[in-house]
Amino acid sequence: MNRTIKEATVQRFHYQSTNELNEHLQAFLLAYNHAKRLKTLQGLTPHEFFCAQWKKHPTIFTRDRAHFILGLYT
Repeated sequence: MNRTIKEATVQRFHYQSTNELNEHLQAFLLAYNHAKRLKTLQGLTPHEFFCAQWKKHPTIFTRDRAHFILGLYT
């Protein structure tokens, strides 16, 4: 994952400030977690996989999954 992030950010773009890098990194992670389908997760996005695991085994999670769903104020 570290290599993927590095290739998508600092190896492709020059940032004038750390704020620019942070904004781009947040946008990249949002797109990756909610749009990129991964073979290792049987074609699910990381978010879809997380939600499926929550339904199967809710007791192993310590946080409410509603905090990880896109919507207002995210």
